Amino acid sequence: MKTYRAAVIGVSRMGAFIDNEIVGYPTLVPPLSHAGGFTACARTDLVAGADLRPDVMEVFGQKYNVPKARQYTDYRQLIDTEKPDIVSVATQPEHRAEIVIYAANHGVKAIYAEKALAASMDEADAMLEAVERNHVYLNMGTNRRWDLPYDKMKEIIDSGQIGTLKTLISYNTYTLFNMGSHHFDLLMRLNNDQPVQWVQANLPDGDAMIDGDILHEDPHGEGIIKFANGVTAYVLLTPRLTEYEAIGDKGSITAYNDSFNWHLRQDLPLIPGKPWTGFMTVDAPQADRASSTVKLIEDLVYSLDTGEAPRGGIRVAHANIELIFAFIASHMQGGARVELPLKGSKIKLHRDRAPKQPRYTA
Repeated sequence: MKTYRAAVIGVSRMGAFIDNEIVGYPTLVPPLSHAGGFTACARTDLVAGADLRPDVMEVFGQKYNVPKARQYTDYRQLIDTEKPDIVSVATQPEHRAEIVIYAANHGVKAIYAEKALAASMDEADAMLEAVERNHVYLNMGTNRRWDLPYDKMKEIIDSGQIGTLKTLISYNTYTLFNMGSHHFDLLMRLNNDQPVQWVQANLPDGDAMIDGDILHEDPHGEGIIKFANGVTAYVLLTPRLTEYEAIGDKGSITAYNDSFNWHLRQDLPLIPGKPWTGFMTVDAPQADRASSTVKLIEDLVYSLDTGEAPRGGIRVAHANIELIFAFIASHMQGGARVELPLKGSKIKLHRDRAPKQPRYTA
């Protein structure tokens, strides 16, 4: 079977070194980094990397056996010279659009883009156009979409074991571009990527971050998402951290501590022989664990092999960033309901900060 040539653009934390931060973490199976995933996947060969910092490139090359001749500070030169089949774009959102568009326009056939997709809706629209026009497969790094325990959660919802899905809850959104993108994506997947009708939102720290059309930092966000199929999602800011709940008319399933613990309840008799029922705890099936990064990459490989759409795709990634900017728009309108598709958003994320140094050792 064909081995696909892969390259990573942005070889810092998520691109290459985050695995040093998750040693022993109970719900994350390494590799989590893009470079680690390409190295672990039997169908991909990591051939090159690009970063503006030569010192980071040097350590990346040593760690992943990428020779000096294939270490680039210009991503365009990497793409034009190496002609990779798959490119990872593991930069910050402010730089992602131009790289993805260049890759799509210059022969790359699959892209693994870190989240969030872009720094503005105009950029996201341009990425959508370039990726679809060039028939490129794209998955965004919202890894829970490929995480086996959350596959099990979706399987339980889809089976009807908790009845008809009515409500989804994310118990801590964190900041919108960083972690909110993860939570939005999982809520979308659990609801079969149904389109969103409207949102209402509040950004507790948003006012201080917005200056005209410029968003200077990544804000926290909370709100309501109404899907076209009638499901309502509540996106909360609570101390419960990364936890999710799906509630149907016959039960519920809750993932605690980012899938470390589970609670499954079904509508059952409260007292044998009596008509009263309630949501009673039952045994929750356990799921295997595997590297979600490798699963994401294998999904792109499958698309390259077969021509079938990946589990994610540019439209899902675009819908995700649209939710983020819809939350911002709702906040700027005093918490008003904002209908989707989102129209006229000119807000752009622009943070004036130096890149962080990756952690080179565990």
